Amino acid sequence: MNKAKRRAVIAGNWKMNKNRAEAKALITELLPLVKDADCEVVLCTPYTNLETALALTEGTNVKVGAENCHWAESGAFTGEISAPMLKELGVQYVIIGHSERRQYFGETDETVAKRVRAALESGLEVILCVGETLEQREADITGETIAIQVKKALAGVTAEELRHIIIAYEPVWAIGTGKTATDEQANEVNHMIRALLGKLYGEDAAEATTIQYGGSMNAKNCEELLSKKDVDGGLIGGASLKAPDFAVIVNAASNG
Repeated sequence: MNKAKRRAVIAGNWKMNKNRAEAKALITELLPLVKDADCEVVLCTPYTNLETALALTEGTNVKVGAENCHWAESGAFTGEISAPMLKELGVQYVIIGHSERRQYFGETDETVAKRVRAALESGLEVILCVGETLEQREADITGETIAIQVKKALAGVTAEELRHIIIAYEPVWAIGTGKTATDEQANEVNHMIRALLGKLYGEDAAEATTIQYGGSMNAKNCEELLSKKDVDGGLIGGASLKAPDFAVIVNAASNG
């Protein structure tokens, strides 16, 4: 992390977990544990928990995000939620392009770009996920794979708009598997992303962009990962569902 140049952000991705009562209990337990955080703290919850999360975090240092949004403002898209709907609710962040969306729901680089555009135009902060599969890493095409994902997702995004985008590097082979990229591997890819942003937007814009790591970061490995220069926080899955574990990660980012 380099807090002198960019914000550190720890974001929880609850995925499809927690009913409203469970969400209330988790957030209530978490808030006092992170109230003095020296980093940005975000909870990305299922749609059904957004109002609960917004009500409980009002007036605190914790912000709320959604896990996806559609690219259209409204229309015949049964089951979808639009960016303007999220904004009207009071949501501040949205995750876009998570590998589980790509794997299970047909998300492509092209649809990711459309969602990014819709989110930006609605005034949402974007957490843009990119990452390679195990096959791509073993074929030594991690750099090319992620460069394509980043370039396509940011097509048409201006340097000013880039200020509202966090990039989360999530190696697909490390998500929910218990496997984690080493701190050196995470920093290497994050540095690669920053170098690409430098070519696209200039060094100042690249240095100001928060780039998270998000493949099975937990309470045990967070300190090493967050100690790396180009790892500016984490997009946390399983560990975000346990208040003490999530608080450890937030504290590691605060003290880094």
